[in-house]
Amino acid sequence: MPSNSCAECSSDSSRELDSKLDTYIFPRKFHTMINFSQIASFFFFILIAAAFVTKSSCSAIINPSKVKQISWKPRAFVYEGFLTDEECNHLVSLAKKELKRSAVADNESGESKLSEVRTSSGMFISKAKDPIVAGIEDKIATWAFLPKENGEDIQVLRYEEGQKYEPHYDYFSDKVNIVRGGHRLATVLMYLSDVEKGGETVFPEAEESTRRRSMAADDTLSECARKGIAVKPRKGDALLFFSLHPNAVPDPMSLHGGCPVIEGEKWSATKWIHVDSFDKIVGSEKSCADQNENCERWAALGECTKNPEYMVGSSDLPGSCRKSCKAC
Repeated sequence: MPSNSCAECSSDSSRELDSKLDTYIFPRKFHTMINFSQIASFFFFILIAAAFVTKSSCSAIINPSKVKQISWKPRAFVYEGFLTDEECNHLVSLAKKELKRSAVADNESGESKLSEVRTSSGMFISKAKDPIVAGIEDKIATWAFLPKENGEDIQVLRYEEGQKYEPHYDYFSDKVNIVRGGHRLATVLMYLSDVEKGGETVFPEAEESTRRRSMAADDTLSECARKGIAVKPRKGDALLFFSLHPNAVPDPMSLHGGCPVIEGEKWSATKWIHVDSFDKIVGSEKSCADQNENCERWAALGECTKNPEYMVGSSDLPGSCRKSCKAC
């Protein structure tokens, strides 16, 4: 790409990225019109898009050469050195005084509850906590190629020896949690410390592959990690994986867990990213209003009929473009 000023690159790149997002991601909470012949190119585009954004962003510097694909089923990628030591230490420092026992979401009610499935301690850090946290948020959005407003606050977790997170899905099976932002589309898991032994992230249902066979020969992996494709926790590295297929159907191969820490202590930070804005305030009344500035254009293109679940919704979960679809 020719050398340009940051402002010029930002304008050109933003138009290109907005075009890609309109084509592949929005308004498809259930991506009914995605061109499946281009699915592979799209996810390759996610990896290389950072090369363009790097030149257009003065704050979020991304090096796509450090991104490695570890699996296609599920789609999972590792960015080596995603966070600096300073960023890792800062997140740990913010979290230490506010750690509480981690909870899980109840499948029926959606409410948080304590469970032996998850035995870590954790806390959430607001997106605008300070400039360092804001910079990390920028980097996550740039690498994942997904809007910042679709993400939950970063959750920092500490796992002591013997603590773990049993295999689970990040997408929801209840109606309560998806009201705000819809399903979790992607997860960025950042490792804030090295772990002497154990603590790997494992995908037990991942498709058998050359990568998996080569990892099976790694005698440094714990027994838990040998049950699937595994990622070792290394300070500064980050794991990005998708919980939904490109057509928004939940991917059962995205089942993942945190192996028990055998020696040492594990610190990590999780960013869950939804298919829609998580920052949007959900009211108790179902008002007749559009929730996206593009609704009128999408309705004119026939999306109310082609993609009714997102556009119109149901009585339990109203859609995002009810006004433009004349559904209220």
